[in-house]
Amino acid sequence: MRILLDTHLLLWAMGASRKLPRTVRARLLDPANDIYYSAASLWEIAIKSGLRRKNFRVDIEALLAALRESGFVELPITAVHAAGIAKLPAIHKDPFDRLLVAQSMAEPMTLLTNDSVLRDYWDGVSVV
Repeated sequence: MRILLDTHLLLWAMGASRKLPRTVRARLLDPANDIYYSAASLWEIAIKSGLRRKNFRVDIEALLAALRESGFVELPITAVHAAGIAKLPAIHKDPFDRLLVAQSMAEPMTLLTNDSVLRDYWDGVSVV
């Protein structure tokens, strides 16, 4: 199975957070699954890190190094992905989440998320 991680799950996986559900950890470790992360997630993390919020601190260079070592595959943003956003109803306001949905639909791959609102877009969204 091809799985695209949303930004929260990506951060939890890379940070070995206890917030990462066991079922997700099992999927990440299953050799039958190909795990992807979107360039959109790194873009979102870079923007939020740049705002210097006390409750959001991520060393983006360390994250990139960890991602290279993880075996996860980077999913670049393409014009097809960007154009796919125009076809989405205005269910969710976050532009990064909408891009992740568009990417998962275009590829296609399962979008693994903890955001139940995204499930309303299509059956390729799996909420944990």
